Amino acid sequence: MSEILVLVDHADGAARKPALELLTLARCLGTPSAVLLGAGDAAASIAAQLGEYGAQKVYSANAGEFGDYLVVPKVDALEQIAQRACPAAILVTSSAEGKEIAARLALRLGSGLITDAVDVEAGENGPVATQSVFAATFTVRSSVTRGTPVITVKPNTTSPEPASAAGTLEEVTVAFSEAATGTTVVSRTARKTSNRPELTEAAIVVSGGRGVGSAESFSVIEALADSLDAAVGASRAAVDAGWYPHSNQVGQTGKTVSPQLYIANGISGAIQHRAGMQTSKTIVAVNKDPEAPIFDLVDFGVIGDLFETLPQLTTEITARKG
Repeated sequence: MSEILVLVDHADGAARKPALELLTLARCLGTPSAVLLGAGDAAASIAAQLGEYGAQKVYSANAGEFGDYLVVPKVDALEQIAQRACPAAILVTSSAEGKEIAARLALRLGSGLITDAVDVEAGENGPVATQSVFAATFTVRSSVTRGTPVITVKPNTTSPEPASAAGTLEEVTVAFSEAATGTTVVSRTARKTSNRPELTEAAIVVSGGRGVGSAESFSVIEALADSLDAAVGASRAAVDAGWYPHSNQVGQTGKTVSPQLYIANGISGAIQHRAGMQTSKTIVAVNKDPEAPIFDLVDFGVIGDLFETLPQLTTEITARKG
């Protein structure tokens, strides 16, 4: 079977969940091979993890350039590995960085690019990607007609499924281009951490909107999220009011999420917000207004006061977990 390259996102000595999802999808297209960049001493342990999820090979490159500069060193590495491996497709996580890497790579390879896929499957003439477009109003199926398909895939499009493979670690030396050092990272500020999952990667997201009413009242949203081991999201109205950080905004001008479960609380369902969460597998809304547009979208809706509904739900979930 043809080789499928998967660019691996990793942190704290482990592959991140979206990378394992890509390996699962890659098995439908051919033989998965992982590309691991800048993992340092953790390369061997990450390679073993990737092998558990189907990676036959793990191309590993370690160099200071991956941390000292922005995306171009990763593009250099991925381009050289792709030219060597001649893969049938290249899969990248659909993050801000991932999409920039994919776009630059496709340009260098003279290949077509598909972004924000929600599914990938084998077709007669190569991979076929499914996308939700125009604020998820339409679903389209696309394929690349020239070169090696480069496809970015949204997190949570599939569940990572173990499939034991060799995970053979293959060290790669990268020749960096002059452009690789054009933009230098001069400082880093650690992001405030919590025990909650990353918003774009979470299987469950609990969001609050204008109906929450204040920053203090977001504690009701956080309590429900914590009971479900979920991430916390916010609508643009809540973010613009200063009730929650912009980094948690879900919507067309915020982050796009596609969790297994999305719970919208006090959110009217304006198109701006819907564009960021409409591909969620199951959508639940709690809103006092029975005419709220969000109810046209949901799988389950509760017409009621979120300050009455959510504490009861949190109590019930906590009791069942206990």
